[in-house]
Amino acid sequence: MGNICRSPVAAAMLKQQLPEKEIKSAGLTAMVDEGVEPTARALAEAEGLDVSQHKAQQLTPEHLQWADLILVMSQNQRSLIGNKDPAAMGKTMLLGHWIQAMGTRANNGADIPDPYKKSADVFTHVHKLIKQATAQWTEKL
Repeated sequence: MGNICRSPVAAAMLKQQLPEKEIKSAGLTAMVDEGVEPTARALAEAEGLDVSQHKAQQLTPEHLQWADLILVMSQNQRSLIGNKDPAAMGKTMLLGHWIQAMGTRANNGADIPDPYKKSADVFTHVHKLIKQATAQWTEKL
């Protein structure tokens, strides 16, 4: 939502895995011009990702029109994007689309929880989910 925890790290992972693709990161309630949250940044940098230049930005209608694929962290975010631009729904999917949600038989994807203002353990768990999800998307793209 704030574009300082999950999205910039996921974007950095995807940029590393898919250097030929143009990848952008934005938030629905962005903390405009803020850098990556320190715990998320440390986890990213430990993986060799450079998130030092990230500045949080607000999602705009131009982003929605520009993108071929919009990856979000939760079903709620997907719904909010649909409210902003119903035409974007067909290209908006969960980053965790290929992750089987715990306790379900069907692979309907999993939300990736927001670690903001939570413990380092939560950030580590979320980082692992993002890493798994981006690797799976890389295989599909």
